[in-house]
Amino acid sequence: MNRKDFLAAAAALPLTGAAHKLSQLHKFSKELDNSPKMPVLFLGHGSPMNAIEENEFVQGFRKVGAQIEKPKAILVVSAHWETRGTFVTAMDNPPTIHDFGGFPRELFEVQYPAPGSPELAQYTKEIITSAEVHLDDKWGLDHGSWSVIKHLYPDADVPVIQMSIDYTQPPAYHYALAKELAILRNKGVLIVGSGNIVHNLRMVAWQHLNTTGYAYDWAQYADEKMKEYIREGNHQPLIEYYKQGKEFQLAVPTPEHFIPMLYALSLQEKNETYRNL
Repeated sequence: MNRKDFLAAAAALPLTGAAHKLSQLHKFSKELDNSPKMPVLFLGHGSPMNAIEENEFVQGFRKVGAQIEKPKAILVVSAHWETRGTFVTAMDNPPTIHDFGGFPRELFEVQYPAPGSPELAQYTKEIITSAEVHLDDKWGLDHGSWSVIKHLYPDADVPVIQMSIDYTQPPAYHYALAKELAILRNKGVLIVGSGNIVHNLRMVAWQHLNTTGYAYDWAQYADEKMKEYIREGNHQPLIEYYKQGKEFQLAVPTPEHFIPMLYALSLQEKNETYRNL
């Protein structure tokens, strides 16, 4: 994948307080400079079992990791962290969160010990001016994050922070907020949206789960139409997905898995192309 592929003190006396914090932020920002522009990824994380199974999805994740330049850090917007307000994880060692139930013990034993980055969290807080961003020391990495990133970077040697989804805000708010993250792409930070385009667990045809090519008509229509809008760079119908008819309403009954895609789309620049990996 090339750069256009789309899939972000001189004083002798010691500084204290706010001045010290600003100095540290400036130093951190300079350390991230001179990086090629990173692509932006939207990954359909699917079942948590993708963390331990071998299938076409995880093979695709590994392919992505091999094709793009290794980032200096990763910022993930995961469907599985909804909050009132916007938060970013700011701990040195984010825990691996097993936020699911009913799966084999083997899955609960998976750990992804990637370091965090309090500096990147603080820097992210500073560059976002349209909303107050809070630093979080309690969340960690949920399965929307670690179950896909572990395939991109299995050595867990890239710092990872998560940004939450403010569930009180409409899609247009998230699309606009995401634009403020653009500077991170030029500093070696890989921005990942993790969710799914079509996500309606209440409508899953479990009896056809292993039937190749099976899909509800509404799901297939919504999936194809959304991808058409993405290829065209026509984001407005996706921001207003709830106005696009019953097929879209069935495909996106709740917004949390859809919104991470809006973060990725918002960061697409005019000279960048969409690529389905």
